[in-house]
Order: sequence, then structure tokens, then C-alpha cells
Amino acid sequence: MNRDLARLQPYPFEKLAELKAQVTPPANMSHIAFSIGEPKHTSPAFVVKTLTDNLNGLSNYPTTKGIPELRETIADWCTKRFHLTPDTLTADSHILPVNGTREAIFAFTQAAVERKEGALVISPNPFYQIYEGAAYLAGAEPYYLSCLSENAFIPDYDAVPADVWERCQILFLCSPSNPTGAVTDFETLKKLIALADKYHFIIASDECYSEIYLDEAHPPVGLLEACARLGRNDYDKCVVMHSLSKRSNLPGLRSGFIAGDARLIKPFLEYRTYHGCSMPVQHQIASIAAWQDEAHVKDNRDQYRDKFARVVEILSPVMDVQQPEASFYLWAKTPIADDLFAQRLFAEQNMTVLPGRYLSREIDGCVPGAGYVRMALVATLEECIEGAQRIRRFVEGLS
Repeated sequence: MNRDLARLQPYPFEKLAELKAQVTPPANMSHIAFSIGEPKHTSPAFVVKTLTDNLNGLSNYPTTKGIPELRETIADWCTKRFHLTPDTLTADSHILPVNGTREAIFAFTQAAVERKEGALVISPNPFYQIYEGAAYLAGAEPYYLSCLSENAFIPDYDAVPADVWERCQILFLCSPSNPTGAVTDFETLKKLIALADKYHFIIASDECYSEIYLDEAHPPVGLLEACARLGRNDYDKCVVMHSLSKRSNLPGLRSGFIAGDARLIKPFLEYRTYHGCSMPVQHQIASIAAWQDEAHVKDNRDQYRDKFARVVEILSPVMDVQQPEASFYLWAKTPIADDLFAQRLFAEQNMTVLPGRYLSREIDGCVPGAGYVRMALVATLEECIEGAQRIRRFVEGLS
């Protein structure tokens, strides 16, 4: 077997299951999960109907490149959402459908990394663990950039040594961030694009939370949008990954896309013809319906906005918790060690949150996620309010 498999760490939820197994929650309280980022809002009925109306697609092998209508719909959506120069992001050369961003991130890393001594894949820390696993299995080393409160949870890119940039092959961005909700602004993206030009690495931006933001007038800037503002209409060295899972409450559809530099998309398509991850035709047709509608996405944001307002109002008197710019996560500072906080909260209130240390790696004696928990506000408004009240009672009991 691939010897690098031994380098993979248990996934955060495996660690969480072990932590919870050591205690017993109160039987008289129903369980409330703020741990996993799985949307619980209702999937759009029109998308479900489109899917079931096209089940005859089961009789066809899907092509790796996907049907033209889906790629054209995605090109139109990207152009409008990110204010791209018309006709610069084309359905034929710049876009591929993928089975969710997780699959795309892993597969793209395998295709893009040149296996050689010292190859690096740079990742934020804390981070989505697939960045690390993809790097190891592609034959590269992950290099972690701490995301700390004093820098608004954005890495200090100015502190990265030149020799690290020289060895970098892929820089992963996650904006809006999982787990902090921080958004990388245009000036930072501009700086990173200049570094990519200087040191010849790829910027891969995981933007699966881009459509869940709290200020309706200021959606998060995207990497392709930054390229367009800079006149880089070839999107040189830049790719983005998007998904319908969070945007449209369709995690089970496994539908997303990768878009950007055609010189990267072309060899990735060749890789995928061997990889064998074609999206089913009926899923592609349902995806077209989802990408073409914004009303359900606006309703989705409204629901999250209400939940954030209520939960922050309940928790802020007893915890250091700030409403994020985007995503559906609260990154809350804990009054005791984060893993102990999560374990005792489960034992006393039958509430599950994710310790921040499980999303982090120790760098120079610092675990950036330690002392925080991630709360995913994916349950109903009523459950989120009840969950916040339980957390508040637990914290008040600590003092």
C-alpha cells in the first residue's frame, strides 16, 4: 500500500467520537449537534423535482467533462456573481463539474503536484483536513500558516520565508474560512497573486461558503473576481472550487465545479478521465436548476442571519464570540481547554461542538485552534436557540 497512508491523521470527527465515548450525556435531554457542517435547511423542492424528473439519465454514462448546458450555466453564474469580464471564463476551456469541493481538492492536488524533493503545499491552520491528506498522498509536505485572532484569522503571508514560497506548488485558500468565517480581502488576494507570479505556484481557492454571508450588500470577494479586477482575464495560476452543498442545502447531490486557468483545467480533465469521477447526468440537470436560481439562496442567508443574531445575543454575555463575516460557523473562545469544554458540554448538556485543536496542527509550540470550539449553526432556529441556552448554562456553571 501507499506508505504515505500511514501519515494521515484521524479525521476530526473520529477524535470527537473518542472524546464523547468517555462520558455519558443526560438521558432526559435530546441531543443537539453543533459539530458537523452539514446543512439541515430543506433542499429546494424545484431541484428535487428536476432530479426525479430526469432519472432516465441513469441509463447513460456521464462524460467526465459534463454536459455543455451545465458548464455554460456555471460560466454565466460565475461571470455575474464575481463581475468577470464577459466571455473570459468559458464553458469549454475553463470549467469542470466535480462531485463536491472535497473530491475536487483532493484530485486536483494529485494532478498538480510535481513529485520532487522539498515540494510544499501551503495550508491555513486551522484548516479543512483534506488539504493535508491531499498533500501527503501527492508526495508533498504540508506547510501550515497560523490563523490567529490578532490578524483577524488571516495568515500573515508577509512572514512566510522566501525559501518556502520557492518550494510551494499549491497555496490553498479557504475563504470564507472553515472554521473561522474570516474572508480574505482583495488586497490580500492581489498580494498572493503577485507572489504566485514571482515564485510560480498555483493558488487554489476553496470557496464553498462564498454564498453564506451576513451583509447582503457585500458578498465575499472571490479569487477569480480579484483576477478580473487586475485585468488577468486568463486567470493565470488560479483555480476556484465551488459547491451546491452549502449554497443550496444539497450536500447529498455531491455537485460542484472547479474553474479558472485553462492551462490547469486541461491536464486536470485528462487526469479525471482516468480518475473516473463523472457526475451523473440527472445530478447535472438538477444542478443547472440550482445554479440558475438565487431566491432560495437569499432565503438560506436570511435563515442563517437570524440564527447568528439570536445565538450571539445569548452567548456573548458569557463567551468571547464574534459574528463572522461569512460561513455558518461560530469560532468561539472557550473559558477552559477546548477539548475539555466539548467533553463536559456533552456530558452535562447533551450538546456536541468541535474542539478547535482537532482542526489544527502544532507549529513552533502553538496550536492555533486550541482554546476555541467550532459551532455549526445548521440546525433549525429553535434548536440553535436551545443549544445556545444550554451552552450558556454550562459556561455559567463553570464560574
